[in-house]
Amino acid sequence: MRMQLFAPFVLFCAALGGVVTAAPDHAQPQPSDRPQYVNSKLVRPDGYRQWVYLSSGLGMSYSASTNPNPLFTNVFVPQWAYRQFIASGKWPEKTMFVLEERASETKGSINKGGRFQTDLTGLAVEVKDQSAFPDEWAYFSFSANAQEAAPNPKKACWECHDTNAAVEHTFVQFYPTLKPVALKFGTYRDKAPVDTQEHP
Repeated sequence: MRMQLFAPFVLFCAALGGVVTAAPDHAQPQPSDRPQYVNSKLVRPDGYRQWVYLSSGLGMSYSASTNPNPLFTNVFVPQWAYRQFIASGKWPEKTMFVLEERASETKGSINKGGRFQTDLTGLAVEVKDQSAFPDEWAYFSFSANAQEAAPNPKKACWECHDTNAAVEHTFVQFYPTLKPVALKFGTYRDKAPVDTQEHP
C-alpha cells in the first residue's frame, strides 16, 4: 500500500491505530469509499479525510540513512471496512488504505521543538480487489494533484507486503489498536518482521 512518493510506498508498508465500535454496517458506503477505475487506472479517492484515521509516521524508511527533512505519513481506511475488521480481524473485499504524505517543518508560529505537518506531497493507495487484480492487492502512487494512477509494479510494493505484512497485506504490526484485534481472531502472523518503513 523510500516509496519516494512512496518511500512510504514501497513504504506503503506501515503505521496505524484507531478505535470504533464493532456495530453492523448498515450505512450505505459513499462511492468514494470503494475503488473506482478509469481505463484500468484507480481514481483518486475523494473525502478520505472523513474516513477512520489509523496512525501517523515520521521519516519512516527502508534506508539506514537519515533524512534531514522527514515526511509525515497519515493513514486512513473507510469506516465500513474498519468496522468489519474490528468484527472479524480480516479486511473485506474493496478495502482501500490511503497513506497521505506531508512535508514537515520545525520553525513556525510558537513552535520551539519537534516537527509539525505542512503541505501535501503525495498519496499512496492500497486496494484489496480480487475482481480487478489477480493478486488481490494492488498499490498506487499519486502525485499531489493527480486524479488517476496506474498500479505500481509488483516488485515495488506487492512483494514487500506479501513478505512482511502481519495481516494479509497490511502492516498491522505497526497499528497499536488493530494488533490486539488480529491476535484475538487469530489472523495475526506472529513471525511478521518489524521493519522501519511506512506502509498502509
